[in-house]
Amino acid sequence: MNRQAQAAVLFLVGAAVLHAGLTDLYLRYVKAGLRPLLLAAGVVLIMAAVATVWYERRGRGEADDGDGHGHGHVHREPRVAWLLVLPLLALILVSPPALGSYSAMHAGTALQAPLAYPSLPATDPLPLGVVDYAGRAAYDHGRTLAHRRVEVTGFVALAKDGTPYLVRMALNCCAADAQPVKIGLTGHIPPVLQPDTWLQVTGTYTAKQTKDPVNDGRIPFLDVTTAKPVPTPHDPYDESWNN
Repeated sequence: MNRQAQAAVLFLVGAAVLHAGLTDLYLRYVKAGLRPLLLAAGVVLIMAAVATVWYERRGRGEADDGDGHGHGHVHREPRVAWLLVLPLLALILVSPPALGSYSAMHAGTALQAPLAYPSLPATDPLPLGVVDYAGRAAYDHGRTLAHRRVEVTGFVALAKDGTPYLVRMALNCCAADAQPVKIGLTGHIPPVLQPDTWLQVTGTYTAKQTKDPVNDGRIPFLDVTTAKPVPTPHDPYDESWNN
């Protein structure tokens, strides 16, 4: 790989990173708050590509003699440098789906006791994230949820015994560290549930809980009154637990 090839690969990788950052594609890889850093990285890669071309041409010009014939030698980098093409192909050719039920059921719930329980608006039904509902139901014993109808959205995962869960994958930084937070569903559950289907469920707090078979973490339940399929949300991950 010569310098021109390096510059071309750097430019294309930078352009692909910028494309991901300027569209919703980046949400498949990192949390929404990292978008500025992702865009900055794309710009830096493109600038590095331009600088590589400029220095290469400048070096060739200085190597030319008075007759315009260059006596410099072309230095090639190790062939391993072509591995830089792999992330480029991944960005251009592969659009990975968000992590779903398979990952959720092979990892223990990441639910932790909340530091506080902020007051809730008087909206009916009350829209809550999976993490928020699960934390209040499991550790506050539903005190802030009593006599409230709540509306929660997540994707379906099925336990080995057939128990349906409503799940969101919670992010710290990127999809590589995503961990599931699970809510068990009871009550008026649709007769047929397909894993990875996104559902918006409305229901009420129930004291029922179970233990996650993977890590013995707490999994609270929601008593469902209605459930309907919904499209995959703009951002399929939940970042509320580390905001």
